[in-house]
Amino acid sequence: MTANGVYIYAIIPTGQALGPEDAGVGAPPAALRLLSQGPVAAVVSDAPEQLRPRRRDLMAHQDLLTRLAGRGPVLPMRFGTVAPDEAAVRRELTGSAKDHVATLRHLSDGVEINLKALPAQDALATLLAEEKPVRRLRDEARRRPGYEANVRLGEAVAAALTRRAAEAGHGIVRALTPLAREVAPGPEVHGCALNVSFLVDRDAAGRFRTEAERLAGPRRDHVELRVAGPLPCYSFVTPRRRRAPAGRT
Repeated sequence: MTANGVYIYAIIPTGQALGPEDAGVGAPPAALRLLSQGPVAAVVSDAPEQLRPRRRDLMAHQDLLTRLAGRGPVLPMRFGTVAPDEAAVRRELTGSAKDHVATLRHLSDGVEINLKALPAQDALATLLAEEKPVRRLRDEARRRPGYEANVRLGEAVAAALTRRAAEAGHGIVRALTPLAREVAPGPEVHGCALNVSFLVDRDAAGRFRTEAERLAGPRRDHVELRVAGPLPCYSFVTPRRRRAPAGRT
């Protein structure tokens, strides 16, 4: 162990092994080890010096979690989670063993699919055809051009595009919710009208993505839907999280 501490990647059930291709962050990639404590084990390595969110290390962290999730339930840690030493990791495992076991059971055979709804690109013509207030502002700006008129028109266009994307995104979320085990709203993301994650069965992930893209097709004039996953279940690490009611995400 180095003076930089212990980097924690994930918590997995005790007895679940690492693969020969598994490696950690850093250059060269750090060697991994398991710290087992009762029913759970932490996947850790020595923390590298000057740890920063470089693309190389972000991808190494993500790739490892994806491989671990392919073998069994995983409680993923965010990039950059570092404990001062192994004793601190073991104390945390002991103190939270019951919650960790419940979370791992909750996530078993599940993956996360994330949807982001963005305002549709090149949708101005459709917007003007369907939104009378915006059309009126456009006409006023043409009759009396100026800075203020342009600002009002720009703000109205941006607000309408975002509202239409959110409405379309909520419709897609409502349709997809019955196909998921759980739904979790994500943090606000600049430029996104909606950010939602779904916990779905691993063997249903492909069908879920296909259905999401099918639902987005007729709404392409309102929303650009970005689908990511299967991902490690970052958004569902709290056991017994209540399903978010459709339409309120």
